[in-house]
Amino acid sequence: MLRRHQLVWLDAEGWAAVRSQPRDPEAAECVAHWADQHLPLVVTRQGPDASQLALGLPAPARWHRRRFALSVPRDHVATLGAFPLAREIVPMLPVHAREPWVLLCNTLMRLSVVTRVHGSHGWEVITGERHVRAGSDIDLHIAVGSVGAADAVVECLEAAAAWAPTIDGELQFPDGGDVPWREWAQWRRGEVAEVMVKRLHGVALERPGTPAVPA
Repeated sequence: MLRRHQLVWLDAEGWAAVRSQPRDPEAAECVAHWADQHLPLVVTRQGPDASQLALGLPAPARWHRRRFALSVPRDHVATLGAFPLAREIVPMLPVHAREPWVLLCNTLMRLSVVTRVHGSHGWEVITGERHVRAGSDIDLHIAVGSVGAADAVVECLEAAAAWAPTIDGELQFPDGGDVPWREWAQWRRGEVAEVMVKRLHGVALERPGTPAVPA
């Protein structure tokens, strides 16, 4: 099943189609670099045309961190992949945060959840280019299998707030719904009646416990 935040590598024909589209010089240079280096794109919110895949290209600092939206025929996808695991960003963190980050990653691993890092930190690992800026949040995408697992993950993330850079991100449930972890925490404390659930084809406020919501 195709999911938000999946990585996509295009075949040669796919890149040729992307590069043939009109762009300003800076954008054309960035897209050409992505194609020449065989770098991935990321799955974004999908439109109604099932034959086309909506993808994103977040440019690094040397292209002013511009974000490009691309549309590519699905039959030009060569490979699907995933963002790096959270522990792969250890060298990018302040020295004082590295050991606690490893401990957090180990704790999450013992919960049998898969924790990946996207956003600027994830892209910097993938591309080797400068994406992270001073004060950048760490964006996590954590695959959980149940309400209990989600609660345990949130407890770990809240405990890390005392020492970690700001951790944003989402809990990914088996049905493809992604819930911002902070909103999940608010709902579990009874502070909100609904949570924002992001799906491949849209975003909606939903009440946990209804059929469309992760359980």
